[in-house]
Amino acid sequence: MNALTDLFAQNTLLWVLTGVLAYSAVALWLRNRGILPESVRVSGPILTLRTLRGREFLDRLAAPRRFWRGLANLGLGGALVAMVGSFFLIVSSAVSALDTAQPSAIQQPQNFLIIPGVNDFLPLSVAPEIVAGLAVAMVIHEGAHGLLCRVEGIDIESMGLVFFAVLPVGAFVEPDEEATQAASRGARARMFAAGVTANTLLTVLVFALLFGPVAGAISPAPGYAVGEVNPQSPADAAGLGAGDRLVEVDGTPVDTAAEFEAAVADADETVTVAADDGDGEREVEVDRRLQAVGSAGGNPLGVTIADAPLTIESVNGEPVATERAFYDAVGDAERATVSVRSAGGSDGNASDGDANATTAEIPIGAYALGVQEDGPLDGAGATAGEPLTIVSIDGERIHGAEDLSTVLAERDPGATVEVIAYDGGDERRSYDVELAPHPNRDGGFVGVSVFPGSSGLALDDFGVSQYPAGAYLELLGGDAGEAAGDAVPLGGLTDSPLGLVFISLILPLGSLFGLPFNFAGFTGEVTNFFVVDGALGALGGGVFLLANLLFWTGWINIQLALFNCLPAFPLDGGRILRMVAEAVISRVPLSDRHAAVRTITVSSGLVMLAGLIAMVFGNQILSALGLI
Repeated sequence: MNALTDLFAQNTLLWVLTGVLAYSAVALWLRNRGILPESVRVSGPILTLRTLRGREFLDRLAAPRRFWRGLANLGLGGALVAMVGSFFLIVSSAVSALDTAQPSAIQQPQNFLIIPGVNDFLPLSVAPEIVAGLAVAMVIHEGAHGLLCRVEGIDIESMGLVFFAVLPVGAFVEPDEEATQAASRGARARMFAAGVTANTLLTVLVFALLFGPVAGAISPAPGYAVGEVNPQSPADAAGLGAGDRLVEVDGTPVDTAAEFEAAVADADETVTVAADDGDGEREVEVDRRLQAVGSAGGNPLGVTIADAPLTIESVNGEPVATERAFYDAVGDAERATVSVRSAGGSDGNASDGDANATTAEIPIGAYALGVQEDGPLDGAGATAGEPLTIVSIDGERIHGAEDLSTVLAERDPGATVEVIAYDGGDERRSYDVELAPHPNRDGGFVGVSVFPGSSGLALDDFGVSQYPAGAYLELLGGDAGEAAGDAVPLGGLTDSPLGLVFISLILPLGSLFGLPFNFAGFTGEVTNFFVVDGALGALGGGVFLLANLLFWTGWINIQLALFNCLPAFPLDGGRILRMVAEAVISRVPLSDRHAAVRTITVSSGLVMLAGLIAMVFGNQILSALGLI
């Protein structure tokens, strides 16, 4: 019994399926007893609510027919472009999925469902906003179909909503079949494209509100936003947690992440910080110790960090507890003897007889994962693909990745510099390198990708990771102020409205695009990292709710529009494809034009279906067949 209870507790999807089965049983019982009204129809977990109300409103709204036809024609053109793009996107994504040995998180079956708490990228905390956005998207989509029906003189038999259990998953407008067939091909195509057009226009509207006055009323809260606390770190031992804002270091206020990091770097081994969790401040004393929290393969020390960090105990026999102490102990020497210890298990051959310790003399510098082929270092005689530990450039000592970045930023492309490095065989090498332009910033480039930290070890003496609240706000069109320095990738896209829309679409999947955290809106502990001010300040936390509604309404609307552009029946894209095929085939001398149109539409639909199956289940199918 306990095992069954644990299974339910750990599997949200099982809870959802159980609820759906219970709902279906009750709904079918009510239908069989004749308790449900005629407007409600039940088929398993699917419930449809039908009505004829609203037709008069649509008739009045359809009065400016030329305006609606012109708008629909623009939408039809956009839908045709989206259909072609979506076709090639599905095909290329399917091929990519089949070629990938390990599927990404987005390819997991549950992540194709827009169900908060089941989809790994949609937290349960924003379920009300997602459901509201979904309901608005469906009503707008089907309402546009109904409006164009009346514009084109096509009668409507019924309208309604579709529910999967209690969750709205669709809406529908049923045009009269005879009137639809009697309408011109262009009228039908405009009617089928109307839903996509309406969803796109609504996306533009809600994102304009989000990127403008709403995001403009939100600012990053002062302090260091803790997005994550490293397990077994000093911060973890001191009781700090994700969602805290660190606002003081040893009694000195800090307003930005840069100020916090500078204050901690100058602090003693024991540091007192003030943490604000949204309910008030508390003082926390952190006993710092230097840890290696990540490692590059083939690093000079020869250790691998998987789950638990390693503690760096000494450098040249001198105990160290902070990064500053580590680099001070190394000094200007190119090599140093480093001792590390794990919490348990063996990490190497310890020279001191302790099975949990590793001690070795290694070069201390910026660890390059591999020399870029045809890059500056490769041209200077380094072996392409070989890792290097860079210890100096033009006589300036390089202790780690940050030093390398700083020194190269001060050099002009085209300058020749002496690079001293140790190769994978621990041999000291000297290269005269002509710097290339850096691909992402000003300064020179030597043609390597560098692992963070020093000598292939990511070092940390505190144990927290920053949530880039300012950067995310800027990606949504807001003003990050002093926190704008918390840069993340994609920042250049904020210069255009289309770039902002693209960013908003990928923010919930941020970890797949190199962002440190997925952004699900201003919800949960994240709200502690922001404050509301300006003209909307009187609304307080209501601004966060409004921002979430706009964010998810826009996100779902554009997703619905793109999905309906797939050229597969019965989606709008499939119906438009049939109109286009009929128009083209009517000009071709074929004996059986109907069969030709059917071949085109069915083939496209089958390709889309196969592509979607390959995207979701391709890896599992190939694995079951023993092909991967």
